[in-house]
Amino acid sequence: MKTLMTLAFALFASTAVAEGTHSHGDMEMSMGTITKVDTQWNRLTIDHGPLENLDMEAMTMVFEVVDPAMLEGLSEGQEVAFTADRVKGKLTVTEITVE
Repeated sequence: MKTLMTLAFALFASTAVAEGTHSHGDMEMSMGTITKVDTQWNRLTIDHGPLENLDMEAMTMVFEVVDPAMLEGLSEGQEVAFTADRVKGKLTVTEITVE
């Protein structure tokens, strides 16, 4: 049984990587490229793949960030994995890591 579960997890993980997403907790992380960092308004513009949890296709969008400290060290052209959600009605990056 343990071997079957390990095999199932490996299959799931390889599928997520092949599709350009990462699983993190309950939400999948999407892949994207930062095209603009706006520290004045605490926003990021990201050219991203599909956002499954928001039922959105791949596109370039402006997101707010849940915490302005998330912008530190980010720059245009960086490849990132991120999660986004609706926070107080606004599309917001809730987690981000540089790839």
